[in-house]
Order: sequence, then structure tokens, then C-alpha cells
Amino acid sequence: MSRRKSRIIAFQAIYSWDVSGESLDNLTQFSWVDSKENLDESELTFSRLLIAGTIENIEKVDELIKSHLSENWNFDRLNKVTLSILRISIYSLVFQKDIAPSIVIDEAISLAKEFGPQDSFKFINAMLDKISKEQ
Repeated sequence: MSRRKSRIIAFQAIYSWDVSGESLDNLTQFSWVDSKENLDESELTFSRLLIAGTIENIEKVDELIKSHLSENWNFDRLNKVTLSILRISIYSLVFQKDIAPSIVIDEAISLAKEFGPQDSFKFINAMLDKISKEQ
């Protein structure tokens, strides 16, 4: 597994937390991950950091999202997949200063292309680019 897989797991966990209210403890035990036997501890640690950090800082993360939406766009209208990708990515941009913003943005775009609605990667790219320049 790689950091990419760690980000996929974190994005899936944040999505599950958002739609089902799954607890942080359950999410970070990874019992829900099919390929758990292929995960090494450093990769699980990175996933845990992204999941816990995002949830613990969700107010700040969501405020950044809301402040970068156009006047005509309501936060509640955001697609849940798109929102989950934005959340882990914004957490990384704001709180993980040891990771280059370009890596965070590239990974978010890849996630959006693979899992998000069509063309969501453009929206994600624009928002993350603006936020990264403010940090």
C-alpha cells in the first residue's frame, strides 16, 4: 500500500462518518477495510492521522469550504464524495505542513477522478488551489 491507498481509506472513512455517523474508534480500527491483511502499520498510521485530524478539526475545515463557495452555492448541496475529498485535503493543507500543497492537490484530483462525480476534480482543484495560497 502507499500513501495514495492511505488517502483512499481516509476519504472512505470520512464519507462513512458523514453519512452514517460511524464513530472515530470504529473507523480507525479498519475492520471495514477488505484488504486489511495487505496494510502495513505506517500506512494505517497515516490513514488514522488523516481521519482523526479531519474529524477533530471539522469545524475549521468546513468553515474554509463554506468561505470558498460562491454566493449561489450552498454547503449542503455539495456531493458527499466531493465533500469528503475536500475535507481530508483541506486538513492536510492546513495542518500537515510537511506535505507539499502540490502533492495534496494532485492526490485530491486523482481521488476525484476515480471516485467523484464527473468534472468534480475541476471544482476541487480550484478550491484547494485558493486555500493553499492562503496558508
